[in-house]
Amino acid sequence: MPKGPARSLRVADQIQRELAEIIRTELKDPRVAMITLTGVEVTNDYSHAKVFYTLMGDAEQRAETEIGLNKANGFLRSQIARRIKLHSIPQLHFVYDASVERGFELSRLIDEAVADSKEPRD
Repeated sequence: MPKGPARSLRVADQIQRELAEIIRTELKDPRVAMITLTGVEVTNDYSHAKVFYTLMGDAEQRAETEIGLNKANGFLRSQIARRIKLHSIPQLHFVYDASVERGFELSRLIDEAVADSKEPRD
């Protein structure tokens, strides 16, 4: 009997919660200090997990954070293995989530458009 999508969602959610806690309390790498995990997608066979994250910072900070996350990958995976009982622990793939950044940009553009429409016309 195939595992349902509900279980995959629960596993992804649990991985996200555990990773957030591990990064916040146990990871000592300063490059990975101020990130927010925005989601996790797990493959059907649980062999891979895409971990989406965001942070406030420029491209250089994003690059440093990505290096830090990839360097800590083995540690994070081993900590997940201690906390979650799965047959196999997925390989973690960190993906920068630009949706928050795009949301701020769209909000700024909307605010500008509203402000322009309120200016008196000649």
